[in-house]
Amino acid sequence: MATPARSRRHLSSSPFKPPVEEPVVIYEIGERVTHDTYGLGRIIGLENGIAVSIDFGSFTKRINLPSKKLFPL
Repeated sequence: MATPARSRRHLSSSPFKPPVEEPVVIYEIGERVTHDTYGLGRIIGLENGIAVSIDFGSFTKRINLPSKKLFPL
């Protein structure tokens, strides 16, 4: 059985807390970022909120969004 594509509605009578929505981070070209695995870098390319290309100095990496390891500085 396939899971539905949309999220479930939270009922006010539910004893459980509603799911927390993650804040949307908008990146810009030239912005400095840090990545938990790769370290410090600078954004060199954007793909319409799908991914960002980041120059980490010795290499360039494409990272899909949203990423829990990527943080703006």
